[in-house]
Amino acid sequence: MSENKRAGAPAPTRAGDGFAGKVAVLIAVLATIGTLFGFLGSSMHNEASLYKSNAAIDKTSAANAWSHYQAKSNKQNLAELATSIPGVDQARYRLEVNRYRVEKEDIRKEAERWEASSNAWNVQSEQALHRHRQWMLASVAQQIAISLAAVALLARRTWLLTATCAVATFGLTLGVFAGLRADPMPMLLAPFAAAAGAVLLTLLVQRWWPGSRSTR
Repeated sequence: MSENKRAGAPAPTRAGDGFAGKVAVLIAVLATIGTLFGFLGSSMHNEASLYKSNAAIDKTSAANAWSHYQAKSNKQNLAELATSIPGVDQARYRLEVNRYRVEKEDIRKEAERWEASSNAWNVQSEQALHRHRQWMLASVAQQIAISLAAVALLARRTWLLTATCAVATFGLTLGVFAGLRADPMPMLLAPFAAAAGAVLLTLLVQRWWPGSRSTR
């Protein structure tokens, strides 16, 4: 009897299969992209920390070199003072003054070289931190897009799906800037323009592709 009922019963169908399937695929893609952006952001943060550590090491080396320079200056001053004392070997102390002067110059160049290296590491660290912030902002945008897609799936509103595409495109644009190591500030409107383009494209698809329409 149950078998007959099963045979005579219509096959179960899922309401809005096309819409739900597309949104599910979109959520999966956005989750993958967001995870990738988060990984790249964490990697860039680790690089920034490494560069900052190298800058601190070189700064310490520069401080040690300047301490050595100061010690040589003190010895040079004592030698210069000794040249004015009667009854001492003034020629010897003049040679020491010249020697300390030459040694001080070498030490000064070494200290400045360490300082330049430390400054260069600091610049690289700041750049890496800037890339890190870009990657993390792109990742956050993908997470927001995922949330909007989930709400669109539950509420079955295509305008929420349009907003999802806009936010996701905004995050993708930031990710492209981060990947190219470009500063988005001179082209601040680019992510917003890309998001607006995604909205227009989504609206055109909904208008001209009947299979993409769903409950508004």
